[in-house]
Amino acid sequence: MELKVVKASVEKGEGLGWGKSLLVPSIQEILKNDSQSVPERYIQEPKDRPLISQNLFDSLQVPVVDFSMLAQKDANEIRKLDLACKEWGFFQIINHGVREEIMVNMKAAMAAFFELPFQEKSKCAKAANEIQGYGQNFVVSEKQKLDWCDMMFLKTFPHETRNFKFWPLTLPGFKEAVEEYSTEIRKVSNKIDANLSVLMGMDENGLKRKLGEFQQGIRMNYYPTCSRPDLVLGISPHSDGSLFTLLLQDDEINGLQIKHKEVWLDAKPIPNSLVVNIGDAIEILSNGMYKSIEHRAISVMPGDEVQIGPLDSMVNEKHLPRSYRNIKYIDYIRQKFAMKMQGKAHTAIVKL
Repeated sequence: MELKVVKASVEKGEGLGWGKSLLVPSIQEILKNDSQSVPERYIQEPKDRPLISQNLFDSLQVPVVDFSMLAQKDANEIRKLDLACKEWGFFQIINHGVREEIMVNMKAAMAAFFELPFQEKSKCAKAANEIQGYGQNFVVSEKQKLDWCDMMFLKTFPHETRNFKFWPLTLPGFKEAVEEYSTEIRKVSNKIDANLSVLMGMDENGLKRKLGEFQQGIRMNYYPTCSRPDLVLGISPHSDGSLFTLLLQDDEINGLQIKHKEVWLDAKPIPNSLVVNIGDAIEILSNGMYKSIEHRAISVMPGDEVQIGPLDSMVNEKHLPRSYRNIKYIDYIRQKFAMKMQGKAHTAIVKL
């Protein structure tokens, strides 16, 4: 299992929603009837199947940033963060201040949800033109290959974006675990915002002043055991449309892979750490200085009505000319959700 917290910046009105996705069967339910076969629709094309990282790169490790040192404005740690955003688009953070008990409770709540009978989980099923709830996103064709994954997505901040009809409120402890974890992760997110703002030539409140109140959502991913893991992908290669994503991995399972210099590498879990990856919105705001990179396996997002485009502080017509056009965030997300997950193809929407 895997937990992603996404950070974006969002809306007040109902609008048209973020997108829609075709309904697909639960892979958990399929496996209850036949745990040994892999349905054809889940078998990836040979070129898309999981690759084992080459021996030459086995020793490479996703950069590790000590959050306690960042809080002290340690110059070396700030430099590590800057290089991680430029060269990797991913980093792991340690000493982030979220108590281990809170992370354990969140993992337990997620596991309890996916252990519910299908009829109970279905009460939280996604609605049309809605990304919240139990189901799948980015399914745009009946012929599309499917991910070996069931998922649940919930908006957690601001409070008015929550829709409790998608929450399993009768599951003991679930709401409390999500709220406590979300609150603590929000504190971490705010510190990341502040550091990225400074690195992009602004003061610590620069991003919030530019984008307004950020949205936060949690995606819970469940990856069942597969009899032929060499044929399937838990999540297709993609970059995130958010500002950035915080990922809580299972310490015992090495499932996340990131694309670094055209090679897929395992992101080896560090106990009690959080993985952070830069999203498309930060790539656009930084004028391509910081990269959202492909990965497969909670996010932070701007507001729906916010215009995103290169920050003035990240444009230098002589050395770093503008590479992206301005676009309303909700328009970018709607176009993204209208496509299947396909690497970074959707960022071409805003490239000049």
